[in-house]
Amino acid sequence: MAVFTKLEKSEIEEFLISYDIGKLEEFNEIVEGIENTNYKLICDGNPYILTIFEKRVDEKDLPFFMDLKLYLNGKNFKCPKPIINKSNSIINNLKDKKAVIVSFINGTKIELPDTKDCLEIGKTVGELHNISLGFNEKKENTLNLLALKNIFYKCLNSNYIEFKELLSEINSEINFIENSWPEDLPSGLIHADLFKDNVFFENGKISGIIDFYFSCYHFFLYDIAIITNDWCFKDNGKEFLNKHFDSLIAGYSLSRKLNNYEINSFNIILRMATIRILITRLHDYIFHPNDAIVVKKDPFEYYNILKWHQKNKINPTI
Repeated sequence: MAVFTKLEKSEIEEFLISYDIGKLEEFNEIVEGIENTNYKLICDGNPYILTIFEKRVDEKDLPFFMDLKLYLNGKNFKCPKPIINKSNSIINNLKDKKAVIVSFINGTKIELPDTKDCLEIGKTVGELHNISLGFNEKKENTLNLLALKNIFYKCLNSNYIEFKELLSEINSEINFIENSWPEDLPSGLIHADLFKDNVFFENGKISGIIDFYFSCYHFFLYDIAIITNDWCFKDNGKEFLNKHFDSLIAGYSLSRKLNNYEINSFNIILRMATIRILITRLHDYIFHPNDAIVVKKDPFEYYNILKWHQKNKINPTI
């Protein structure tokens, strides 16, 4: 989440004319994250999120994301529900960009998760994978290795001196992943972006999952790898937290057991998940829009995680 598109109150009010959610009382920019523009709205005392889609989200994929959220809500999975306007439309236009309004998720984000939090996210992603088996739509991973290579080459051609050595090492890692990539791992609908800032907690339990805009049909293991990298490391990616990881897998195993092929493939999937964030963070750092209100994230955290995975292998069994 970030603010790339600045809105005045009058512009939001005009947009809300086509909705039946009441009068705009308050709005605030949400500056966390790096992908889309988000505002928190208060209308007749009720909170909502207005999202304007920027950058990497392809307009043609928006119906998939909205259908997925409606499906998950129908299965009582805790995530934002798209709001349909008076014209029976979910995806609408605002300042020549696509925009949606979704329900607000109560709760708080956890910056430093403990083992109980990791157990909860493991349980929740396991439930998501099982529920999603009934969702019939499919979308490929738009940040697959080919897409990441294209982003990487853009960074490489920028001649950004600060990252010259890092870019060389990333190139070697891409070649390794490309030559080691597994096939036919168990797959289904995954979230593909389950970072701590996309998960809300209340009273020690997950109250909701947000930001499904990287969701795709992919290896279930990829979700677990993304969570591992974000939830189970500390000291800027230098130290791995074994007990956090064990709790994550214990929670996940309540819904689904990893098979031997997944266990043996885990290191390469972890490294792919690491490279994805390392490359996209580098891109957003180098090509940061000067007029955008956005918090840039440190690429070197994921470089540290990558170096750890290159030297160590995790055994995801309980």
